Amino acid sequence: MRHVLRRILFYICAVWVAITLDFFIPRLAPGDPVAALVGKMSTKGYVTPAMQQTLSAEFGLNTHDPLWLQYFKYLGNLLHGNLGNSIQYFPTPVAQIIGQDIWWSIMLGSVAVVISFTLGCLFGIISAWKRGSAVDTFLSPAMNFLSAIPYFWLALIMLFIFSYLLSWFPLSGGYDSANIDPGWSFDFIGSVIQYAFLPALTLVISSLAGWMLTMRNSMITTVSEDYVLMARAKGLSEPHVMFRYAARNAVLPNITGFAIAIGAIVGGQLLTEMVFSYPGIGYALFQAVSEQDYAMIQSIFLIITLAVLGANLLADMLYAFLDPRVRVERSA
Repeated sequence: MRHVLRRILFYICAVWVAITLDFFIPRLAPGDPVAALVGKMSTKGYVTPAMQQTLSAEFGLNTHDPLWLQYFKYLGNLLHGNLGNSIQYFPTPVAQIIGQDIWWSIMLGSVAVVISFTLGCLFGIISAWKRGSAVDTFLSPAMNFLSAIPYFWLALIMLFIFSYLLSWFPLSGGYDSANIDPGWSFDFIGSVIQYAFLPALTLVISSLAGWMLTMRNSMITTVSEDYVLMARAKGLSEPHVMFRYAARNAVLPNITGFAIAIGAIVGGQLLTEMVFSYPGIGYALFQAVSEQDYAMIQSIFLIITLAVLGANLLADMLYAFLDPRVRVERSA
């Protein structure tokens, strides 16, 4: 119980530190987002100083208030679930924009992470178990080659070949918005899969090597352990020993990486979403930084922070389930 309380206290402190940095760092950046918005509005009509002051107060950027007072107002708004209004999409609330974009990132990233993690671990298990065979001789150099390719460059190559030259997949977007209305229909789901195939394939190929090589190295060490030799001496089948004894313990280092990858789904696909013009929270973050949209930046970073902390909690639970030594240590 004491350990659980310490972990909860740690996560609460981590969230508070992240929120504090999230508030101050954008405000230390040069430029005035309200002035930029006023400049855009001035092309359509005269903007009075009173209107500019109202906009500053609306976005929580009222320079007449000291910074510490703005900070506590920001904390109060967060506690009430008020993320503010977007500057670049004024007067649309930030929560509405994030609610539309985040599901695209979750869908794309979760599918890619699960597929790459599963295939990478499986390839690593087979390669280590068949160490020195033709399979291992082919897989290891191939994965080392893939790990050296920048994933944004791989995305550009795939976009050029399969979308531009062969026209097998669309160039940009999340679905065929010109001909299909969003909804739970086969046409819409098929269109979403078609548009997401290349971005997901890029993420899978670029991350597959890391999972496989980490699993292979850990598996090679685990195979020589005494409990694996004892399982073989008992006459257990090779697949049973490989998966139930060796792989179960060798996968532990990858569990941490899997948790980090799950937490990074929300904002870790920025370049991929930019290359494919795929609607998602990563691309929304890039646009928010370009427009100095403080409310959008702060809200997206807050979501990323909560996702990473939740993923770390998931990793702790998985460690306790897979490794009995962790449960014994925690109960001590």
